[in-house]
Amino acid sequence: MPELPEVEVTRRGVEPWLLGQNVQALIVRNASLRWPVPELAQQMVGQTIKAVRRRAKYLLIDTDAGTAIVHLGMSGSLRIVSERTEVQKHDHIDLVLGSGRIMRFNDPRRFGAWLWCQLPEQAHPLLAKLGPEPLSDAFNVDYLAAALKGKSKAIKLCLMDNAVVVGVGNIYANEALFAAAIHPQTPAGKIEREALAQLVTAVKQILAFAIEQGGTTLKDFTNAEGKPGYFAQKLHVYGRGGATCNQCGALLTEIRLGQRSTVFCGVCQPKR
Repeated sequence: MPELPEVEVTRRGVEPWLLGQNVQALIVRNASLRWPVPELAQQMVGQTIKAVRRRAKYLLIDTDAGTAIVHLGMSGSLRIVSERTEVQKHDHIDLVLGSGRIMRFNDPRRFGAWLWCQLPEQAHPLLAKLGPEPLSDAFNVDYLAAALKGKSKAIKLCLMDNAVVVGVGNIYANEALFAAAIHPQTPAGKIEREALAQLVTAVKQILAFAIEQGGTTLKDFTNAEGKPGYFAQKLHVYGRGGATCNQCGALLTEIRLGQRSTVFCGVCQPKR
């Protein structure tokens, strides 16, 4: 599933092609996505795209009439193609631009979404209760300490809770907790302030690095693939259960936490 860095790289990949463009048409071949696709053509055709933003894992395409909310779901991708590009299986939506280019949405599993919002997007039910962006100044140790105060829930589950902080998916939660030397099952409310400060720093550094690594894939948004994928980076724990720790040489432990694979080093991340 695309995580925040993949979605941000997608945004950066399509933004130059969309900004300032007039929407000539919006073609929906299959409206049965995660939620039924509304009559977007009535809202968007004739509008000029003013901005392409990201909130959590949602892409926001702004016009004067309102905002299209796009989510890639489990398997969705966007790519920029010419009008002559043959439509492939699972190419569900085309946003046709005045330039003659098309932003094409492909989603084999159909867990993605295209929705419309005329209100300020902060009021939309999908966005209204989201926590701060992890790379913003609002995500800091003071905020995190207050958000976790008194919580007995495991810190990894809190870190992946979009009401606490958005976009820290399974891969990056595993990696950030390792970098901060925090056991993933530690009750969130019992973590000391110094450790929380290290965790905030780790989240920011790891996500920023993943986005930076993905920058090399921006050219792919004009080819037949259009997927940034998971970036070429050295993962210390995620997907490495049973392997040796890169830091101390102990065997990494893999458990299920919140129905997600969780990998950690019992030596570098001791229970406290």
